[in-house]
Amino acid sequence: MKDLFEKIESSLAGLPLGDSPQNLYDPIRYILSLGGKRLRPMLVLLGYGLKKDDATSIINPALTVEIFHNFTLMHDDIMDEAPIRRGKPTVHEKWNNTVAILSGDTMMVKAYDQLLTGPQESLSSAIRKFNKCAVEVCEGQQLDMNYEELETVTEAQYIEMIRLKTAVLLGFSLEYGGLLAGMNEVELVKLHAIGEKAGIGFQLMDDLLDVYGDKAKFGKQVGGDIVSNKKTYLLIKALELANASQRKELNKWLSAREFDISDKVEAIKNIYGELGIFELTQGMMNEYYDEAFSLLDELDARAEGKRMLVDFFTRLMKRER
Repeated sequence: MKDLFEKIESSLAGLPLGDSPQNLYDPIRYILSLGGKRLRPMLVLLGYGLKKDDATSIINPALTVEIFHNFTLMHDDIMDEAPIRRGKPTVHEKWNNTVAILSGDTMMVKAYDQLLTGPQESLSSAIRKFNKCAVEVCEGQQLDMNYEELETVTEAQYIEMIRLKTAVLLGFSLEYGGLLAGMNEVELVKLHAIGEKAGIGFQLMDDLLDVYGDKAKFGKQVGGDIVSNKKTYLLIKALELANASQRKELNKWLSAREFDISDKVEAIKNIYGELGIFELTQGMMNEYYDEAFSLLDELDARAEGKRMLVDFFTRLMKRER
């Protein structure tokens, strides 16, 4: 997998993006250069590897999902007014909102350019599946924005939102690799489900890291979800399980307009600790990964390909960033 990761990195660095206007293309190079797990293109390669052993042959189409993912991050950061991405200033902070919007739009077009590098015989299906995924990601982001205005969000609503916003792209990535490897539609549906289950688990871990992660490793503002009253799984469960005193304390911080950030984060983390929220969230995350492993076990695929995918998911479950 190290070799595949390095191939993804070098291929991203060598993308022919464009040069002028410089402030349109430099932000694209900047966000792509910030690194990251390259989770989505890796899943394309691992999905392909379930049937074939020449995964490096599909590096170019696999980059589609990484370009698209970074486009969504660029726009999401504007909406969230996020100052930091992967430990560095976000694009709208380093340049401005207008530049970030236009550069993001250009990235979406570049994602389609990469999709076109795939084999012609699967292109129609790939475009159709990618379009469905892209719309669902937008639906998930809109739900996320909507939930900021709602007083209460249920656990089921939250899981559906992260399924759309985060998990469907992981599902598509794995499915796209299978499509490029020539899998049939029944296998592709199962692959998409495996990616979705793992994607929900991945986002639940992200929620945990936002509260409990090491800032130096996490690369984003730790406690940002608490500061912005984001209705994550952790907050939803805390509100559900809190006793009268804990609920009063939670509501005090949720309604406060002026506060010391560190005080608010510490107070809410203390309530999470009293309620065992960390353990509950980790347990839910493990359930989704277990479902992904069970579906993978049923799949007729190369043993080596399955082993690599299990290893990859296991690493994600233990990540610190």
